Amino acid sequence: PEKWKVNPEIVLREESDDWALLFDPSSGQVVGVNPVGALIWKFLVENTPLNEIPAKVKAEFADAPESVDDEVRAFFDNLIERGFIGIVNS
Repeated sequence: PEKWKVNPEIVLREESDDWALLFDPSSGQVVGVNPVGALIWKFLVENTPLNEIPAKVKAEFADAPESVDDEVRAFFDNLIERGFIGIVNS
């Protein structure tokens, strides 16, 4: 399985409407995330295995689309590209 680590400098700021901002103070990058993205981020911080996250999202959001597996992966890949998550060589 893929080994990864959340960048410890990233700050999650939750807004009043359940949306959130992910902020990287070293690069100044800000990513706005919806409530699902905020939940995924929390699972990533807890080191939840990536392949378990879609089921957890479906459990939390009854209206999650069938494509949630692909969407979780796309969100994860986007965070890697931005440096919010790093791949760890084992």
